[in-house]
Amino acid sequence: MSLAKIRLLALDVDGILTDGRVWFDGDGEQLKPFHTQDGLGIKLVQSHGIAVALVTGRVSPMVDYRARQLGIAHVIQGRDDKLAAITELTGTLQLTLDQVAYMGDDLPDLSALLAVGVGRTVPGADPWVRERVEATRAAGGMGAVRELCNALLAAQGHQASVLAEFGVGE
Repeated sequence: MSLAKIRLLALDVDGILTDGRVWFDGDGEQLKPFHTQDGLGIKLVQSHGIAVALVTGRVSPMVDYRARQLGIAHVIQGRDDKLAAITELTGTLQLTLDQVAYMGDDLPDLSALLAVGVGRTVPGADPWVRERVEATRAAGGMGAVRELCNALLAAQGHQASVLAEFGVGE
């Protein structure tokens, strides 16, 4: 499918926005390292009309916090059936699955990855996922989301305007 048709970027969290590890502090609170380049990529696609959603099987206050930082309005936590969650969201947003790009890295993500317009995974994904879904060059939590964001922006004709926002002409 074409990146040019994408109106919603849905992202798994663990293994995509993070490196997949879950850290706990001395009080048992979860900590998750997020990459700043991914964050800017998310803000850029949002500013060019692409909605962003986080869809994760886990529940973590850190996910809500990061979503608030980035202005992500659609946060779905504690949902193991990612395809059902994304399908419900597309109904709410009046989109089709063909207009969705989804990034995930493990078996609970696979049905969604195969059903949407653009599915992407990361090099560290489960081997069965990597066999079926195109992977980014960058690892999860290390710029993989930014890589897809840049590809979306370029495919939709926004590369020059994004570069111009940062004082760079082509």
